[in-house]
Amino acid sequence: MDRVTYFLFRTFSVLFSVIPFRLLYAFSDFLFLITFYVVRYRKDVVYQNIRNSFPGMNEAAVDRIAKQFYHHFNDLFIESLKSFTMAEEELVKRYRYTGIEVLEEFYKQNRSVICVAGHYGNWEWGGVASSTQLVHKPVGFYKPLSNKYIDEYIRRTRVKGRSRLASIENTAETFNTNWGEPAIFYMVADQSPSSARLAYWIEFLHQDTAVLHGPEKYARVHNLPVVFAWVKKVRRGYYTVEFRLLETDPAKTKTGELTTRYMKMLEAVIIEQPQYYLWSHRRWKLKR
Repeated sequence: MDRVTYFLFRTFSVLFSVIPFRLLYAFSDFLFLITFYVVRYRKDVVYQNIRNSFPGMNEAAVDRIAKQFYHHFNDLFIESLKSFTMAEEELVKRYRYTGIEVLEEFYKQNRSVICVAGHYGNWEWGGVASSTQLVHKPVGFYKPLSNKYIDEYIRRTRVKGRSRLASIENTAETFNTNWGEPAIFYMVADQSPSSARLAYWIEFLHQDTAVLHGPEKYARVHNLPVVFAWVKKVRRGYYTVEFRLLETDPAKTKTGELTTRYMKMLEAVIIEQPQYYLWSHRRWKLKR
């Protein structure tokens, strides 16, 4: 069964490689009709998350954000499939990094950096598009898939140029690895933790929220500077990412301080353009 699934996956990825973006986005518009009106994919979750995050917002505004989210959600799907066969030059043109001078100073000091981000905009293109734009060696964390054929294909195609992928199951080993030069470790850490007991709790988007503390933990243990990836969707298929410094000396911070700063900055991004956050995720399923 895994081989059959892999064959279908590869068929779609090859098909997407020859279809221009304008036709893929037309397909995305069709998918919106299916996911929103027919399948109603996690519609209750999406609407409830938006209502809880923006108390007092009228229902017309909630509905508008939800529909914009579903449009973006389907765009993200086709962009992710397209990225498997996109040339690095094309990705760089569509996914631009700014604020790189913040990283360059740390590189001169031979210091690696942790970059925290959220499930916002397009997080799939980030690591692939960074190889030629950044001075640091990009290292992205990912969760291995149960289908070993698809997993191997993703690891092979998502590693372009100097970029590398590391399993979240080997996080500690990854930070202890000698990469031959300073690295930038990408950590998308706004998902719901597996345990409420081990989580750090803050108020995020007007809700009591359990937060992963992994980025803060490794930043403090290795005293790695932390930057935040402020993502902005410029237009369909085009993004900019600005690096904003969160902390230069994490070892001197208090427990929870870095995590709170990270989540508050992510909150500001979401408030600015709420339609590009992953509202379909059951982010607030855990209770204190």
